[in-house]
Amino acid sequence: MRTPWLRWPLSAVLVTGPSMWPTLRHGDAVLVRRGGRAIRPGDVVIAVFRSRPDLLVVKRTVRPADGGWWLYGDNDLVTDDSRAYGVADVLGRVVVRYWPRPGRVRPRPL
Repeated sequence: MRTPWLRWPLSAVLVTGPSMWPTLRHGDAVLVRRGGRAIRPGDVVIAVFRSRPDLLVVKRTVRPADGGWWLYGDNDLVTDDSRAYGVADVLGRVVVRYWPRPGRVRPRPL
């Protein structure tokens, strides 16, 4: 996933990879509301794993853990999430996909 550092309240992020399929696909462009407040289990977020601070990811929150979040991807065949990297720090919540299939990105009960 490529993005300029999250500077404004809303930032554009380009999704790369299959880990959030079918919710988000490779090439989807989303808007992210910066900040880790008001995050709930089931939200789609932008985060950084503490064990991989160079890796910016889009995942779904599962539960709070050690002052951060345990995250999973929606695609069960791809396990590059907290099962591999542990706890992550949330940078922002994905609020809408604006290209190529505009629509809200809704929380999902786990």
